[in-house]
Amino acid sequence: MEARLDLLDNPLAGKLFKHFNAAGRVIGESALPAATQELVKIRASQINGCAFCTDMHTKDADAAGESATRLHMVAVWREAKVFTDAERAALELAEQGTRIADAAGGVTDEAWANAAKHYDEDQLAALIALIAVINAYNRVNVIVRQPAGDYVPGMFG
Repeated sequence: MEARLDLLDNPLAGKLFKHFNAAGRVIGESALPAATQELVKIRASQINGCAFCTDMHTKDADAAGESATRLHMVAVWREAKVFTDAERAALELAEQGTRIADAAGGVTDEAWANAAKHYDEDQLAALIALIAVINAYNRVNVIVRQPAGDYVPGMFG
C-alpha cells in the first residue's frame, strides 16, 4: 500500500504540518497528563479509522510505559475498569468531539461538566485542542491512505 500523496515530501504539506506540530508541542507541554493525551489520540484515531495514527500513538504510549492491557481496552473503555474517572471523562469528550456530526447539538453539557470536574481550564483548553489536532491529522492520513505499521517511536522528533 502506498499513500496517494507523499506528505513528507510535499513542500506545502511540510509548511502546514510545521504548524500542526507546533500546536501539538504546546499541548504536549501542557498540564494535561501525558497518558490521557495518548489515550485520547488513540481513541479518536480508532473512531476515524486512521491506521497510521493508531499505530503511532499506541507505540508512543507503549514506549512511555503504558500497559498493554490499557492500550487493548481503549476501544471499549466504557466497560473497562482500567481507566480513571478523569481519563473516562476525557475519552467521552474525545468521542463526542470526534463524532460531532453524529449528535444533534454536538458535545453534551453532561460530557462537558464531567470533564470540567476533572480538569482545570488550561487542561480543558489543551484537551479541546488535542481533540481538534488529532482529528485533523486523522483526516489527512485517511484521505491520502497513509499506510501504517512502520512507525518507530520518536521518528518524527
